[in-house]
Amino acid sequence: MTLPLSPPVKPMLAKPAKAIPDSGRLLFEPKWDGFRCLVFRDGDELTLQSRTGKPLNRYFPELLAALSGVLPEQVVLDGELVIGRGGKLDFDALTERIHPADSRVRLLAEQTPASFVAFDLLALGAESFVEEPTGTRRERLERLAADTGLYITPATTDPDTARHWFTLFEGAGLDGVIGKPLDAGYEPGKRLMFKYKHSRTADCVLAGLRWHVDGEPGEMVGSFLLGLHDEAGVLHHVGVVGSFPVARRRELAAELAPLITDGPHPWLGEATVERQRLPGGINRWRSAEQPWVPLRPERVVEVGYEHTEGGTPSRFRHTAQFVRWRPDRDPSSCDYAQLEEPARYDLDAVFRGEAVRTR
Repeated sequence: MTLPLSPPVKPMLAKPAKAIPDSGRLLFEPKWDGFRCLVFRDGDELTLQSRTGKPLNRYFPELLAALSGVLPEQVVLDGELVIGRGGKLDFDALTERIHPADSRVRLLAEQTPASFVAFDLLALGAESFVEEPTGTRRERLERLAADTGLYITPATTDPDTARHWFTLFEGAGLDGVIGKPLDAGYEPGKRLMFKYKHSRTADCVLAGLRWHVDGEPGEMVGSFLLGLHDEAGVLHHVGVVGSFPVARRRELAAELAPLITDGPHPWLGEATVERQRLPGGINRWRSAEQPWVPLRPERVVEVGYEHTEGGTPSRFRHTAQFVRWRPDRDPSSCDYAQLEEPARYDLDAVFRGEAVRTR
């Protein structure tokens, strides 16, 4: 490639922040829930690069044709690959694309085509913009979108609008809000941006654990296995908690040892039912079952989580965070009804920067 920037290029990153500030010279954007992607086009050559620097071309063939039809001959963009389905983003549909069979990838490309949403312009023609401030890069990106029809993310410098988006756009499957310093250049790999993400808590049944990989079985807890009941009373595996100091891992191993059971358990043997989510199963990421230790489901733990995924029954998208034990809660009361469901909003309206609610 003869571009000012050639792949791989590390994307600029964001660090967590608690609240959208009233001032600070920031450009705010919705935080898209997809795959980070840098796009490099040099004539007939077009590369989709993942956050880790790996090519994504084979997994999203429909985007190669679509982007080639709208992008200028030489350009470098930073953005997000997303799939919209049913009026909101579908992260599961994205992960299904990372499949070894080309025939499967092409079938999914037809059934659930992906889109690219640009949020930064790094180079155009022979000119690099990485040293230009965020505000300048945004102006150039908007001009490019006006000329080409490229999807670009909504953006605002108004904190009140950003707070409105934080709540409003969640129903379309977006992940929060990003804040970019208006006067900063684009620094690959540096955490110069701020991310304001949704966070919630839920009371879950502690129904199992895994031992830590750096110790012998019974020595240190690696993670908790969390469960929630559906309307029929079936306990589903919904995620894990796995962040503890080493000393606490040892304490938990001794504390939870009396709960280890070989007897009846809702995730073992004949107790399992159709469509029940169970821990440790084989999937496209694992070719063998992952061992775990069943615990009598007698303890309740409050955890922090950001999003759920996976349809019905759902699960936590990311590793949950330990908040506290809840000895005042009965495990049977830990159900899906406590999970918050954001109001639904039209994903296409987010593309247009609008605030349209759907019923």
